[in-house]
Amino acid sequence: MPVQQGLLNIFDRAENAFISAYRKYDEQGEFHIEFEYLASPEIDGKVLIISDPMLASGSSMEIGYRAMLKKGAPDHVHLVAVIASRQGVDYVVNKIKEDNVTLWVGAIDPNLDAHSYIVPGLGDAGDLAFGAKTDSK
Repeated sequence: MPVQQGLLNIFDRAENAFISAYRKYDEQGEFHIEFEYLASPEIDGKVLIISDPMLASGSSMEIGYRAMLKKGAPDHVHLVAVIASRQGVDYVVNKIKEDNVTLWVGAIDPNLDAHSYIVPGLGDAGDLAFGAKTDSK
C-alpha cells in the first residue's frame, strides 16, 4: 500500500481499487499466491495502474492483472513495481502479452533466492511497511 499511496498522492483525482493477494506457505515451505479480495470501481475504458512494491516471481502481478480484467476492459494498463527481479520481469512479459499493457520498474535486481525473494532487494515489502506477518493456525 505504500506504493499505492504514493501513486494516489500524484494522481489525486484517481479512483482506487484494492486487491488482497499474499504468499501462503504449505508445510513443506513451498508457497502459492493466495487471492482473497478485490474491491474496484468500474474500469471499462479507463487507464488502470496496478502497483506492487516488489515484482519477485511475477505471479502476484499476473494474478492481480487477471483479477482486474474480470471487472472490465480498461483502455490501458500500467503495471508498476519499485524493484523487480529479472525472472519476474521475464515472467510478466511472457504471460501478459496484450498491446495495451506497459510494465514500469524502478530497478531490476539480478536474482531470486531460494525463497523467491529479490536479491539483493529490500526484504519483504509487506513486513517492512506493516510488520512481520503472524500465523493464525
